Amino acid sequence: MSWRDAVRPVRMQRIALVGPCTHQRDFLDRLSSTGVVELDPVRPDIELAVVADRQPDWSDRELELRRRTAQAVPHGPVTALLGWTPAAALSEVTEALTPAGGAAVPLPPPPGVQPPTLLRQRGRGRSFEVLVQTYTTVPYADIDPALVAGLAYVAMFGMMFGDVGHGLLLLLGAVIVRSGRFARLAKLRPAWPFLAGAGVASIAFGVLYGEMFGPTGLIPVVWLSPVDDVIPLLLTALGVGAVLLGGAYGLGIVNRFREGGWAFALYARTGIAGALLFLALGCVAGGVYFGSGWLLVGAVVLGVAGLVLTFLGLLAATGGGGAGVLQAIVELFDVVVRLGSNVVSFARLAAFGLTHAALGAIVWQGTVALWDSGSVPGRLGAGLVLIAGTSIAFALEALVAGIQALRLEYYELFSRVFDTDGRPFRPWRLPAEDTEVTS
Repeated sequence: MSWRDAVRPVRMQRIALVGPCTHQRDFLDRLSSTGVVELDPVRPDIELAVVADRQPDWSDRELELRRRTAQAVPHGPVTALLGWTPAAALSEVTEALTPAGGAAVPLPPPPGVQPPTLLRQRGRGRSFEVLVQTYTTVPYADIDPALVAGLAYVAMFGMMFGDVGHGLLLLLGAVIVRSGRFARLAKLRPAWPFLAGAGVASIAFGVLYGEMFGPTGLIPVVWLSPVDDVIPLLLTALGVGAVLLGGAYGLGIVNRFREGGWAFALYARTGIAGALLFLALGCVAGGVYFGSGWLLVGAVVLGVAGLVLTFLGLLAATGGGGAGVLQAIVELFDVVVRLGSNVVSFARLAAFGLTHAALGAIVWQGTVALWDSGSVPGRLGAGLVLIAGTSIAFALEALVAGIQALRLEYYELFSRVFDTDGRPFRPWRLPAEDTEVTS
């Protein structure tokens, strides 16, 4: 599978399912057994008519069969149903329907109708799908950012939870979850790579920070100490945020092009127009920091172009007119203000990284103070403070870092990657036969 296929939803095919009127039930039963066809929803008038005629002895399976037979469009000796199936499964559907005298006929997709989305399963990388699925269903035209989003998430988590000891505990948790030895954790098993990635990121930043269950001195500071070097940490967090936002704009441009062509990609606030405003903000920051007049001139050019394109896109969305112009101006102001606040929002990477390190330092200082007392009760208390304090800091900070990384992922990144919602592919199946247990 090429990388292009790996990041795109499965290609769907619009089909007409044609079968003889005399074998409709056998036809529907065989169609259900394939498990790869999504039928169009039953029209409300058909649903009302079937429910009104329902008899007390009808099972759920019988009711669904009658819904679909009523929905089928007759044409001479055959009837037809419409639906969607993965293009690669078309031959499988035809093969299943042939014994009942049926066939699956490919059709062009109807204009203005979005096909359902079926994401490809990619081994361990699929554990990151939960990040996207809890935000939205990837639109059929868009690329699936799950793997990139997962890597960004664990990197942000690690920056806020940088500690070698705590990262090793996360890795231990990943091993336990993967082992499957605890029934209560069975549902979490598919997510073990996610947990392991967070552990690796935490260890990496812990090495950079010189943190192992706090500033214990067990490992040296390779890069900086979050408690002592707050400003460099803050600037780094903003730089990381700028890179992630740039990547989100890049994915957004690709998705806008796939959704509506170059015109949509050019004028969309999450497309080229928004990216120009973002680049203008970056040039302003670079011009001030390096004292470069050329960067400031570039910022003006990019900013004006971005403002004009964004305004035109917003105006087109409102439909024009005086009210439309006013609405577009207000929305443009909101876009500009939010752009700056989105970058600043990544300062939380430094803030919570500092909080995590400060809690570790407090626990370690308390432990050292009790241990240096030299008494047996003092040293027992030191052990208790170390274990209890580390446990509390680990649980609290893991929760906070996880929530904050998720917040950045959703509100700052996904809001640029996605501009609309998709709908998931739901294969049609008949309910199971009712069985009666007799004694």
